[in-house]
Amino acid sequence: MEKEGLQKVKELAVHNLKEVIQVLRWNIEHRIFFFRLSSELIPFASHPIMAWDWEKDEDILALTDEIKHLRDAHDLRLSLHPGQYTVLNSPKEQVVKNSIAELAYHETMLRLVGGQDMILHGGGAYGDKREAKARFVQNYKELPEEIKEVLRIENDDKTYTALDVIDLAEKTGAPICFDIHHHRCNHEEDAHLEGILNSVFASWPDGIIPKMHISSGRQAANDPAHHNYILEEDFSFFLEKLDGREADIMCEAKMKEQAVLRLQEAYPELS
Repeated sequence: MEKEGLQKVKELAVHNLKEVIQVLRWNIEHRIFFFRLSSELIPFASHPIMAWDWEKDEDILALTDEIKHLRDAHDLRLSLHPGQYTVLNSPKEQVVKNSIAELAYHETMLRLVGGQDMILHGGGAYGDKREAKARFVQNYKELPEEIKEVLRIENDDKTYTALDVIDLAEKTGAPICFDIHHHRCNHEEDAHLEGILNSVFASWPDGIIPKMHISSGRQAANDPAHHNYILEEDFSFFLEKLDGREADIMCEAKMKEQAVLRLQEAYPELS
Protein backbone atom coordinates (compact mmCIF):
# COMPACT_ATOMS: atom_id res chain seq x y z
CA MET A 1 0.00 0.00 0.00
CA GLU A 2 2.82 2.41 0.89
CA LYS A 3 4.78 1.54 -2.27
CA GLU A 4 1.96 1.45 -4.81
CA GLY A 5 -0.69 3.67 -3.26
CA LEU A 6 -4.43 3.44 -2.83
CA GLN A 7 -4.95 2.69 -6.51
CA LYS A 8 -3.35 -0.71 -5.93
CA VAL A 9 -5.69 -1.32 -3.01
CA LYS A 10 -8.66 -0.52 -5.24
CA GLU A 11 -7.32 -2.77 -7.98
CA LEU A 12 -7.14 -5.68 -5.53
CA ALA A 13 -10.57 -4.93 -4.08
CA VAL A 14 -12.18 -4.87 -7.54
CA HIS A 15 -10.46 -8.15 -8.40
CA ASN A 16 -11.62 -9.75 -5.15
CA LEU A 17 -15.26 -8.75 -5.62
CA LYS A 18 -15.26 -9.95 -9.24
CA GLU A 19 -13.97 -13.30 -7.99
CA VAL A 20 -16.81 -13.46 -5.44
CA ILE A 21 -19.32 -12.98 -8.24
CA GLN A 22 -17.78 -15.87 -10.19
CA VAL A 23 -17.83 -18.09 -7.10
CA LEU A 24 -21.46 -17.27 -6.35
CA ARG A 25 -22.49 -18.03 -9.93
CA TRP A 26 -20.75 -21.41 -9.70
CA ASN A 27 -22.38 -22.05 -6.34
CA ILE A 28 -25.83 -21.23 -7.68
CA GLU A 29 -25.30 -23.57 -10.62
CA HIS A 30 -24.43 -26.33 -8.13
CA ARG A 31 -27.26 -25.51 -5.70
CA ILE A 32 -24.99 -24.14 -2.96
CA PHE A 33 -26.82 -21.18 -1.47
CA PHE A 34 -24.80 -20.54 1.69
CA PHE A 35 -21.42 -18.82 1.43
CA ARG A 36 -18.84 -17.29 3.72
CA LEU A 37 -17.17 -14.24 2.20
CA SER A 38 -13.50 -13.55 2.81
CA SER A 39 -12.65 -10.89 5.37
CA GLU A 40 -9.91 -9.64 3.03
CA LEU A 41 -12.11 -8.36 0.22
CA ILE A 42 -11.03 -4.77 0.87
CA PRO A 43 -7.33 -4.81 1.85
CA PHE A 44 -6.49 -2.67 4.90
CA ALA A 45 -10.16 -1.69 5.23
CA SER A 46 -10.01 -1.07 8.99
CA HIS A 47 -6.36 0.07 9.11
CA PRO A 48 -5.72 3.66 10.28
CA ILE A 49 -3.69 4.28 7.12
CA MET A 50 -6.73 3.68 4.89
CA ALA A 51 -7.76 6.99 3.29
CA TRP A 52 -10.04 5.61 0.55
CA ASP A 53 -13.79 5.70 1.14
CA TRP A 54 -14.23 2.36 -0.58
CA GLU A 55 -17.87 2.03 0.49
CA LYS A 56 -18.70 5.14 -1.60
CA ASP A 57 -16.66 4.20 -4.68
CA GLU A 58 -18.91 3.74 -7.74
CA ASP A 59 -16.89 0.80 -9.08
CA ILE A 60 -17.07 -1.01 -5.74
CA LEU A 61 -20.77 -0.27 -5.35
CA ALA A 62 -21.49 -1.62 -8.84
CA LEU A 63 -19.89 -4.92 -7.84
CA THR A 64 -21.51 -5.15 -4.42
CA ASP A 65 -24.86 -4.35 -6.07
CA GLU A 66 -24.30 -7.26 -8.46
CA ILE A 67 -23.58 -9.55 -5.50
CA LYS A 68 -26.71 -8.28 -3.77
CA HIS A 69 -28.74 -8.95 -6.90
CA LEU A 70 -27.52 -12.56 -6.96
CA ARG A 71 -28.33 -12.80 -3.27
CA ASP A 72 -31.86 -11.54 -3.80
CA ALA A 73 -32.54 -13.56 -6.95
CA HIS A 74 -31.42 -16.87 -5.45
CA ASP A 75 -32.12 -16.37 -1.74
CA LEU A 76 -28.45 -16.72 -0.82
CA ARG A 77 -27.25 -16.54 2.77
CA LEU A 78 -23.96 -14.65 2.97
CA SER A 79 -21.82 -14.36 6.08
CA LEU A 80 -18.53 -12.91 7.25
CA HIS A 81 -16.25 -14.15 10.01
CA PRO A 82 -13.82 -11.52 11.37
CA GLY A 83 -10.37 -12.99 11.98
CA GLN A 84 -8.71 -14.25 15.13
CA TYR A 85 -7.35 -10.83 16.08
CA THR A 86 -10.84 -9.39 16.39
CA VAL A 87 -11.14 -9.81 20.16
CA LEU A 88 -13.91 -7.88 21.84
CA ASN A 89 -12.96 -8.87 25.39
CA SER A 90 -9.25 -8.05 25.31
CA PRO A 91 -7.95 -6.25 28.42
CA LYS A 92 -6.00 -3.98 26.05
CA GLU A 93 -7.96 -0.91 25.04
CA GLN A 94 -6.23 -0.59 21.65
CA VAL A 95 -7.06 -4.19 20.75
CA VAL A 96 -10.72 -3.57 21.53
CA LYS A 97 -10.66 -0.34 19.52
CA ASN A 98 -9.10 -2.14 16.55
CA SER A 99 -11.64 -4.95 16.91
CA ILE A 100 -14.58 -2.57 16.79
CA ALA A 101 -13.12 -0.96 13.65
CA GLU A 102 -12.87 -4.42 12.10
CA LEU A 103 -16.47 -5.22 13.05
CA ALA A 104 -17.57 -1.92 11.49
CA TYR A 105 -15.85 -2.85 8.22
CA HIS A 106 -17.50 -6.27 8.18
CA GLU A 107 -20.92 -4.77 8.91
CA THR A 108 -20.53 -2.29 6.06
CA MET A 109 -19.58 -5.05 3.62
CA LEU A 110 -22.46 -7.24 4.79
CA ARG A 111 -24.92 -4.40 4.32
CA LEU A 112 -23.67 -3.62 0.80
CA VAL A 113 -23.91 -7.23 -0.41
CA GLY A 114 -27.10 -8.09 1.45
CA GLY A 115 -25.38 -10.42 3.89
CA GLN A 116 -26.93 -11.64 7.10
CA ASP A 117 -24.41 -12.92 9.64
CA MET A 118 -21.16 -11.78 11.23
CA ILE A 119 -19.66 -14.52 13.39
CA LEU A 120 -17.44 -13.78 16.39
CA HIS A 121 -15.80 -16.00 19.00
CA GLY A 122 -15.86 -15.10 22.68
CA GLY A 123 -12.16 -14.25 22.72
CA GLY A 124 -9.58 -15.10 25.37
CA ALA A 125 -9.90 -16.04 29.02
CA TYR A 126 -6.87 -13.99 30.11
CA GLY A 127 -6.50 -15.96 33.33
CA ASP A 128 -10.03 -15.15 34.55
CA LYS A 129 -12.81 -16.27 32.22
CA ARG A 130 -15.56 -14.79 34.39
CA GLU A 131 -13.97 -11.34 34.19
CA ALA A 132 -13.25 -11.79 30.48
CA LYS A 133 -16.90 -12.66 29.84
CA ALA A 134 -18.01 -9.59 31.77
CA ARG A 135 -15.71 -7.48 29.57
CA PHE A 136 -17.24 -9.03 26.46
CA VAL A 137 -20.74 -8.16 27.66
CA GLN A 138 -19.76 -4.59 28.53
CA ASN A 139 -18.00 -3.97 25.21
CA TYR A 140 -20.83 -5.61 23.28
CA LYS A 141 -23.36 -3.24 24.84
CA GLU A 142 -21.36 -0.27 23.55
CA LEU A 143 -21.34 -1.49 19.93
CA PRO A 144 -23.36 0.41 17.32
CA GLU A 145 -26.81 -1.08 16.81
CA GLU A 146 -26.12 -1.95 13.18
CA ILE A 147 -23.29 -4.26 14.28
CA LYS A 148 -25.41 -5.89 16.99
CA GLU A 149 -28.10 -6.66 14.41
CA VAL A 150 -25.80 -9.01 12.47
CA LEU A 151 -23.38 -10.23 15.16
CA ARG A 152 -23.63 -13.89 16.28
CA ILE A 153 -21.43 -15.54 18.92
CA GLU A 154 -19.80 -18.91 18.21
CA ASN A 155 -18.44 -21.48 20.66
CA ASP A 156 -14.79 -22.37 20.03
CA ASP A 157 -12.63 -25.47 20.35
CA LYS A 158 -10.36 -24.27 23.18
CA THR A 159 -11.81 -21.61 25.50
CA TYR A 160 -15.48 -20.67 25.18
CA THR A 161 -17.78 -23.67 25.39
CA ALA A 162 -21.37 -23.75 24.20
CA LEU A 163 -22.52 -23.12 27.78
CA ASP A 164 -20.21 -20.10 27.99
CA VAL A 165 -21.69 -18.74 24.78
CA ILE A 166 -25.23 -19.38 25.98
CA ASP A 167 -24.36 -17.29 29.04
CA LEU A 168 -23.02 -14.49 26.81
CA ALA A 169 -26.11 -14.67 24.60
CA GLU A 170 -28.44 -14.38 27.56
CA LYS A 171 -26.59 -11.27 28.75
CA THR A 172 -26.25 -9.58 25.35
CA GLY A 173 -29.17 -10.80 23.26
CA ALA A 174 -26.81 -11.96 20.50
CA PRO A 175 -27.87 -15.13 18.67
CA ILE A 176 -25.65 -18.21 18.92
CA CYS A 177 -23.85 -19.76 15.96
CA PHE A 178 -23.43 -23.33 17.26
CA ASP A 179 -20.42 -25.34 16.06
CA ILE A 180 -20.95 -29.06 16.68
CA HIS A 181 -17.29 -29.97 16.14
CA HIS A 182 -16.07 -27.26 18.52
CA HIS A 183 -18.54 -28.63 21.06
CA ARG A 184 -17.04 -32.10 20.74
CA CYS A 185 -13.56 -30.66 21.26
CA ASN A 186 -14.46 -28.32 24.12
CA HIS A 187 -17.36 -28.90 26.52
CA GLU A 188 -18.20 -29.34 30.15
CA GLU A 189 -18.62 -32.91 31.36
CA ASP A 190 -22.25 -32.33 32.30
CA ALA A 191 -23.17 -30.48 29.08
CA HIS A 192 -26.22 -32.02 27.40
CA LEU A 193 -26.43 -31.43 23.66
CA GLU A 194 -30.23 -31.50 23.55
CA GLY A 195 -30.51 -28.72 26.12
CA ILE A 196 -27.77 -26.72 24.42
CA LEU A 197 -29.54 -26.90 21.07
CA ASN A 198 -32.79 -25.79 22.69
CA SER A 199 -30.99 -22.69 24.00
CA VAL A 200 -29.32 -22.09 20.65
CA PHE A 201 -32.62 -22.12 18.77
CA ALA A 202 -34.23 -19.91 21.43
CA SER A 203 -31.46 -17.31 20.98
CA TRP A 204 -32.50 -16.53 17.39
CA PRO A 205 -35.23 -14.00 16.59
CA ASP A 206 -38.42 -15.27 15.00
CA GLY A 207 -38.16 -15.51 11.24
CA ILE A 208 -34.39 -16.04 11.10
CA ILE A 209 -33.13 -19.58 10.53
CA PRO A 210 -30.27 -20.38 12.93
CA LYS A 211 -26.80 -20.60 11.40
CA MET A 212 -24.64 -23.54 12.50
CA HIS A 213 -21.27 -25.06 11.65
CA ILE A 214 -20.16 -28.62 11.13
CA SER A 215 -16.76 -30.17 10.55
CA SER A 216 -15.11 -33.52 11.18
CA GLY A 217 -11.90 -34.08 13.10
CA ARG A 218 -8.91 -35.13 11.01
CA GLN A 219 -7.84 -38.07 13.19
CA ALA A 220 -10.66 -38.40 15.72
CA ALA A 221 -14.04 -36.92 16.57
CA ASN A 222 -12.46 -34.48 19.05
CA ASP A 223 -9.41 -33.61 16.94
CA PRO A 224 -9.53 -29.80 16.46
CA ALA A 225 -7.83 -30.14 13.04
CA HIS A 226 -10.38 -30.32 10.23
CA HIS A 227 -10.84 -33.35 8.00
CA ASN A 228 -10.83 -32.96 4.21
CA TYR A 229 -14.52 -33.84 4.16
CA ILE A 230 -17.54 -34.06 6.47
CA LEU A 231 -17.83 -37.66 7.63
CA GLU A 232 -21.28 -39.09 7.05
CA GLU A 233 -21.54 -40.34 10.63
CA ASP A 234 -20.91 -36.81 11.92
CA PHE A 235 -23.49 -35.27 9.62
CA SER A 236 -26.16 -37.87 10.36
CA PHE A 237 -25.50 -37.48 14.11
CA PHE A 238 -26.04 -33.73 13.86
CA LEU A 239 -29.23 -34.13 11.84
CA GLU A 240 -30.54 -36.57 14.44
CA LYS A 241 -29.88 -34.07 17.23
CA LEU A 242 -31.55 -31.25 15.29
CA ASP A 243 -34.66 -33.44 15.36
CA GLY A 244 -36.29 -31.94 12.29
CA ARG A 245 -35.69 -28.32 13.27
CA GLU A 246 -34.60 -26.05 10.44
CA ALA A 247 -31.03 -24.76 10.40
CA ASP A 248 -28.58 -23.48 7.81
CA ILE A 249 -25.46 -25.59 8.24
CA MET A 250 -22.10 -24.35 6.99
CA CYS A 251 -19.52 -27.03 6.18
CA GLU A 252 -15.96 -26.30 7.29
CA ALA A 253 -13.70 -28.80 5.54
CA LYS A 254 -10.34 -28.65 3.81
CA MET A 255 -11.85 -29.65 0.45
CA LYS A 256 -14.43 -26.85 0.71
CA GLU A 257 -17.04 -27.12 -2.06
CA GLN A 258 -16.04 -30.71 -2.81
CA ALA A 259 -17.09 -31.63 0.72
CA VAL A 260 -20.48 -29.98 0.13
CA LEU A 261 -20.97 -31.83 -3.18
CA ARG A 262 -20.34 -35.13 -1.39
CA LEU A 263 -23.02 -34.32 1.16
CA GLN A 264 -25.43 -33.32 -1.60
CA GLU A 265 -24.90 -36.72 -3.18
CA ALA A 266 -25.40 -38.53 0.13
CA TYR A 267 -28.42 -36.41 1.15
CA PRO A 268 -30.22 -35.36 -2.07
CA GLU A 269 -33.33 -34.41 -0.10
CA LEU A 270 -31.39 -31.63 1.68
CA SER A 271 -29.81 -29.98 -1.37
